[in-house]
Amino acid sequence: MRIGIDVGGTNTDAALIGDGGDVLATVKSPTTEDVTSGVAAALAGLGATRVSAVMIGTTHFVNALVEAARLEPVAAVRLGLPATAALPPMVDWPQRLRKVVEGAVHLCHGGHEYDGTPIADLDPGELRQVAADIRRKGLRTVAISSVFSPVSDSSERRAADILAAELGPEVHISLSSEIGRVGMLARENATIVNAALRPLAERTVAAFGQALEVAGIDAPLFLSQNDGTLMDVSRALRYPVATFASGPTNSMRGAAYLSGLTDCAVVDIGGTTTDVGILVGGFPREASGEAMVGEVRTNFRIPDVLSIGIGGGSLVADDGSVGPRSVGYRLPEEALVFGGGTLTATDLAVAAGYAAIGDPALVAGVDPSRSLKLIADRVADAVDRMRTTPDPLPVVLVGGGSVLVSDLPGFDDVRRPDHFAVANAVGAAIAQVGGEVDKVYSGPRETVLREAKTEAVTRAERAGARAGSVRIAEVEEVPLAYLPGDATRIRVKAVGDLDLEKINA
Repeated sequence: MRIGIDVGGTNTDAALIGDGGDVLATVKSPTTEDVTSGVAAALAGLGATRVSAVMIGTTHFVNALVEAARLEPVAAVRLGLPATAALPPMVDWPQRLRKVVEGAVHLCHGGHEYDGTPIADLDPGELRQVAADIRRKGLRTVAISSVFSPVSDSSERRAADILAAELGPEVHISLSSEIGRVGMLARENATIVNAALRPLAERTVAAFGQALEVAGIDAPLFLSQNDGTLMDVSRALRYPVATFASGPTNSMRGAAYLSGLTDCAVVDIGGTTTDVGILVGGFPREASGEAMVGEVRTNFRIPDVLSIGIGGGSLVADDGSVGPRSVGYRLPEEALVFGGGTLTATDLAVAAGYAAIGDPALVAGVDPSRSLKLIADRVADAVDRMRTTPDPLPVVLVGGGSVLVSDLPGFDDVRRPDHFAVANAVGAAIAQVGGEVDKVYSGPRETVLREAKTEAVTRAERAGARAGSVRIAEVEEVPLAYLPGDATRIRVKAVGDLDLEKINA
């Protein structure tokens, strides 16, 4: 049996999945500030201790970036001189975030051209001076980025070795070649964000482990990533940025599992927002190019999600419009059905007979028809904006707030599967292990494709996938016509089933 947990800003959802794939138990528990007690309460609600693995998705890290809180000052080291000096690291960050995260900025020699040709030789003496400045400022985490490091990461790795030898093991080092894709500034931003989150990752993962101990569970712990795959604790400590979009991703993966659909639109309605995404082959369609996270431009793996301000706690205005303001976690206190004085979207659902929540008599005089139609129209419009073809598209509704919608205009196949309210926890529980390659290759197409696929499979198996279960889930080719030598950017994603014997070995 497996346990999937999704730690949200309001609720912590948990699901117990049997060996045969059935959902055996589910529970919702309030998220707590200390994390541990909320997760422990959810685990206790499931009533199972003999499980093979526990998978957790969390919004803690993205919330920390959005709030500009619990972040560590970072030493940003860029390898690219004499190039790249015009735009220093963090040049496009919002001032409030930059003030918190910017500990030191160093531009050094190094980096490569698109074909792996060095821009300049690495200067060990220069890096030792950087290490001395980092030590003098008392910084504990470093982000190293290099020009075209997805093509050649040798500069970053040599620089990391030199800095680690000078600073010692207590200083964390993040490398952009392991985090982002081609695109210097966005990849560097993602690496700096990752570095700023690493101390928080240690505390959060420790809290998860403590929650398992409190619940009496002795099983491997995994965290879900942005692309719907898993990573073990050691990798989660190194790459907390990889969990940023695990919430919407888990919901979409759970929707696919519960509905039996692999290609569809997923509408996840929570307490404050509605997230709309597209499933392709059972996995979320990823955002192409760059993505804004907490007002920072990044280019790591993240699902293509459209969010609108409609949820179960959304306020209903006098004209019947709904959202984007919401009572959020105060819903049990402020909604009319719970004896409060605020008309919310949940009250509309109860008045219409869509949901049995609270006391229906308290909303007997509410006419929900106009507002619920506006909600359905806005959700349908969001789904329509996400589709890329006019072909019929099934829609799966999940999340506790999905009771707001009974049907969507323009979409004939609308489903709300069993256990829809905890689809995010189910998605975490059934997650697989993945490996991805995103590089610029030069050479014959068949040769470089074969090389990229082999490397992606190898990465998946190293991450814990069972040999023989790995399959190629996605291949993307982008010919770079402006570069010589038949250059092509190739991205390959491979996924496979978790091999617990390998993990426990």
